[in-house]
Amino acid sequence: MKKGMAWLAACMLILVLAACGNANDSNSQASEPEVAASEQLVIKASNYEFDQPEYRIKKGVPVKIVYENVNGNHGLLVPELNLQLDTQKNSKVITPDKAGEFEMSCSVFCGSGHSSMISKIIVEE
Repeated sequence: MKKGMAWLAACMLILVLAACGNANDSNSQASEPEVAASEQLVIKASNYEFDQPEYRIKKGVPVKIVYENVNGNHGLLVPELNLQLDTQKNSKVITPDKAGEFEMSCSVFCGSGHSSMISKIIVEE
């Protein structure tokens, strides 16, 4: 009886571990393929400010956004464009599908001026 229970527990453990392995594999395959960029936009951050008050890109045009941390520890976040970059992941190709003005903020708490570290990305028609 004990052998049967041990065998059943071992089989269940194997099934659980196999299921976990498959979940991780499917997540790695779900990552988005990077589109070739037609343009490149470099955004630089230093203590409590981005290097420009606004950045302009075109709707429907793939653009590689490159983030450079010049001074301090910062990041950038534009939720509407599904864009978040920092020192760990410093570039991403995006293709904006709607025109408008989108607020960009620092995504890494950087000190007393953090809340005023704002710029915008303007997507033109």
